[in-house]
Amino acid sequence: MMMASAVSAAVLENDKVKVEIGARGELKSLVCKSTRHNWAGGAQLWRLYFDDKRGGFEEKETPVLGGEQTPKIFRAADKIVIEYDSLVCRSKRFDAKLTLTVTLDADGLVRFASALENREAHTCIRELHYPLVGDCNLPQKAELLTTFLGGARFKNPAAMIVEKGNKPPYFGRNWEFRQIDCKYPSHTVANCFAFLNDREGLYLGSHDPTFRDTWHGLRVYPEKPMTFTRLETGLYKYPNLLCGGMWRNDSNVLAPYAGDWKTTSRIYRKWADTWWSKRPAPEWVKKMTGWQRIVFRHQYGVTHYTPQDVAGKIWGAGRKAGIDSLLCFGWWKTGMDNGYPDSYFTTDPETGGDGAWKKAIGDYQSKGGRFHLYFNGKLIDLESDYFRNGPGKDICYRDNTGAVYTEQYRFKGTGTFTGYLNTRTFTPADQRSETWRALLRKMADRAIGFGADSVFFDQLGYCEYSSTWKTGGEFPMPDTRIIAHKAETLRMLHDYLDKTAPEDFAIGTECFTDVCAQHVDYVHNLINPSKPTDFSEWLRYTFPEVPITDREIRDDTDVKWRVNHNLLLGLRTDGETFRCQRTLDFAPAHQKRLGQINALRATYPVLMETYRDTDGLANSNPGAILARVFTDGKRLAAVACTAKGKAASGEIKVTGWTPVSSEGIDDARITFAGDAVKLDLPADALAVIEFSP
Repeated sequence: MMMASAVSAAVLENDKVKVEIGARGELKSLVCKSTRHNWAGGAQLWRLYFDDKRGGFEEKETPVLGGEQTPKIFRAADKIVIEYDSLVCRSKRFDAKLTLTVTLDADGLVRFASALENREAHTCIRELHYPLVGDCNLPQKAELLTTFLGGARFKNPAAMIVEKGNKPPYFGRNWEFRQIDCKYPSHTVANCFAFLNDREGLYLGSHDPTFRDTWHGLRVYPEKPMTFTRLETGLYKYPNLLCGGMWRNDSNVLAPYAGDWKTTSRIYRKWADTWWSKRPAPEWVKKMTGWQRIVFRHQYGVTHYTPQDVAGKIWGAGRKAGIDSLLCFGWWKTGMDNGYPDSYFTTDPETGGDGAWKKAIGDYQSKGGRFHLYFNGKLIDLESDYFRNGPGKDICYRDNTGAVYTEQYRFKGTGTFTGYLNTRTFTPADQRSETWRALLRKMADRAIGFGADSVFFDQLGYCEYSSTWKTGGEFPMPDTRIIAHKAETLRMLHDYLDKTAPEDFAIGTECFTDVCAQHVDYVHNLINPSKPTDFSEWLRYTFPEVPITDREIRDDTDVKWRVNHNLLLGLRTDGETFRCQRTLDFAPAHQKRLGQINALRATYPVLMETYRDTDGLANSNPGAILARVFTDGKRLAAVACTAKGKAASGEIKVTGWTPVSSEGIDDARITFAGDAVKLDLPADALAVIEFSP
């Protein structure tokens, strides 16, 4: 039984964390014991929004605010319970019951659970924002860390949100708050984010084994009209709860902690290990330096390359760069992004048809190459027979009106018409459909039949910006588990390949999202992570066992720095010269740098092993020299390069390891002095040092 109602603050604490809830249900304290910093500002702990059809104007986002309610607060031995038997909305009763529970665990996580019952007729509770840390107190030099596209860090979080939030301008209620849009899943790789400096931080995560949509709350409110300074953060969930229904969630956690950014990685990975089930990738995938990614025939009908080019000019261009893999797009008759999914089953007889492709793949493999065959894992062309006369209409996404949800893809030719007006229109397939999954298995069979080494399913590693909806009831209802369905599709495909494909056959997809990445052998990344705010170190450190590519190096612009940086992170090469329309021969500077880098990988294969960031590494000049380590447990190698465009000198050491050999690029000077390595690096130079225990 719970204890009697409390009118004063209720407190939970252990040796790591202290949490205090005020008499009005506000979050008064959220303190890391070792740093003594209080992140909480005493603001409301929650709010919700409901869709209203009770007559009159049908408002779709009516707010119910925690600060306008009177709760009953109970303090049990190990938890605080905050109960609202009924709610108030704009001074009127809203018949819903909300129960919030706060608990601590031994690792310093504060768990915020919720139970919601909707008893108000003709309403649907769409959102619950809980927990909220309003008037959030950031320590000095705190940054925002998100997991967007692998990781990003932003200085001055409140100012950044005000500057970049509410885009497009004035679509939202900009006089009330400014907001950065960030949710899981979309292009976030994990369901967490943090505010932090080098000594402490606040971790926010939704450890949700159902992988439901979660918004990462990043808002700034005004202290006075149009002066936005009051940071609020939190986690938002989407109950979509109709009258008569109940909804529960116990996945949301906060953790005020002492430590650097890697603490957030360890917290998330510890939870991920409760469900993570990645199968070992084939050895050739682990050793793969990258690929050339080439569109053979394009959307606008131009043929760039034919099967007869595969083992000749394409192979030769890759080998100069130390690359022996080819990711093959647009190999079907109609060309890239045309006619899906029917198009994958008809190749061009004028270039030799299926037989020419089988021969090209075999010839490429005879030289030592590996061949990845492309299929789009989700798109249905609205002009395809599959959509017009087949099952496409029955298994595609629908919007909130029941209409077909569409996406458009367009590429430019030498004129303006194709890239401006002549779009291709697609709809995503619902990944729950066994009809669609059977077709994906048929695509995999086609890759196996061609003799390819790998099948690549595009666009299955991320969640669309919209969802598919079920209509026909009083309220349309969105599917908030899109990424879970995609993960299940990939698991099914991997299971199927384990039974039907050659032993070292591989499967890959585009974009890293944690629940999907466990079911593939490699991931084609979405960005080249060398921009100032990019922080793919988070992804690489948290999930180091998944081979990931770079992206967006499409010509010879700034290639030394970007290739150096990609080696620093252990990324494989995505050779997409001129957006996949040319071989690496058309980007000779990029090709040359890749050749140098991949020669180092051949000499020091430990560079293809586990990324450990700076664990055990001492760097005397970390602002100017960037250094990271890789290890298989028996060997260790460090990569060191300069920050962009700068020369630098310094010294590195790795605790418990002794340098034994080294090699550099661009006049890097490397000197051993006992267990230390002295580095003199001109701009864009790079050094690799191998260590023994």
